[in-house]
Order: sequence, then structure tokens, then C-alpha cells
Amino acid sequence: MKTLGRIPITPNQITVIGVLLTFVAAVLVAFGYLLGAGIVLIVGGTFDILDGALARSSGSAYPYGAFLDSTLDRYSEGAIYIGLAVYFAGTPGPYQRWLLLGTVAALAGSFLVSYVRARTQSLGFVCDSGIFARPERVVVTVVGLIFGGVVLYGVIALLAILTNFTALQRIREVWLQGRAQRLAIEREAAAAPKRGNTVTP
Repeated sequence: MKTLGRIPITPNQITVIGVLLTFVAAVLVAFGYLLGAGIVLIVGGTFDILDGALARSSGSAYPYGAFLDSTLDRYSEGAIYIGLAVYFAGTPGPYQRWLLLGTVAALAGSFLVSYVRARTQSLGFVCDSGIFARPERVVVTVVGLIFGGVVLYGVIALLAILTNFTALQRIREVWLQGRAQRLAIEREAAAAPKRGNTVTP
């Protein structure tokens, strides 16, 4: 961070560079250069880590930076999944339909995981649970791209299942918090008349 702090580059610029690298990785995936895509995605993911760290260490963290980072993360994930869908569409085989379906399910699950957290926080709840957040998804995707073949197929199946499972985990967590909040309000409402009827001698 000290080294980066000496370079005339802002956290937002690092965020944009990371997204552009991810777009390059997505194009490489679409054309079947899986190993190259995996390597580029590692570099792009590193930039995704550095932007927030630089913002905090330099004292330049502010709401728009967090908003930009979160929004461009969705573009990054969407690009990779679109690249995978194009790749699978161009490689006919007995599992092509299932691979395309898995890619779409993984995309939907990934977006839903992020949406649930954002919506939850906007309502004042806390939502940090889930076994397959963005860092885990990026790492698993990189592994699938580097090894390709059956490993990539397994990664797609894993992403399709665990991203949606993570979203359900977060939905349940918010439900538990909401129920606890509702019960607390009901207890206060039930106790209020009793306090009001109390006569002080």
C-alpha cells in the first residue's frame, strides 16, 4: 500500500483497471483460451482487492467509491459468465445444455447473493453469512479456467448450486433477524398497556 500510495493513481482507477482486465479474461474464455483467461482473472482479482485496501490506507474511502466498486463487480461477474456461456455454446457435446443451464443458474445465484446483502444492509440488518461469497467464487472460477475440461464442468455445477444456496442462507439469516425484531416490537406493544394502567399511589 505504501508503494501504491506513491503512484499517482486513485482507488477508483484501480477498480476500473481490474474490471477491464476481467473483460479481457471474459473475451479469452469466449474464444477458448481458458488458461490465459485464468491468469488474467487472477491479476484482475488482485486489483479488486487492492482498490479497497488503498482507499482505506490512504484515507480516501468514501461512499461513491464503495458504490462504484460494488457495481463494477457485478459487471465483472456477468462478463465472465457470458464468456463461459459463449464458450459452451461453441463446444457441442452431450453436456452442452446442462453446462449452459448451470452457467445461467450460477450467474443468477451470484447476482442474488450480492443483491440480498445490499438490500439487507439498506434495511438496517446485518448480512455477512454464506459459504460462497465473491472471493470464493473468483477463486473457484480461476481454478476451473486453469485446469479446464472436467474440472471446469465441476466448477460450473458447484457455482450453480452453492451460489443459490448462499443466497438462501442469507435470506434465512435476514428472516431470523426480522422475526426477532418483530417479536421484540410485539413484546413492547403488549407491555405498553400494562405500564399505562399502572396507578402510582
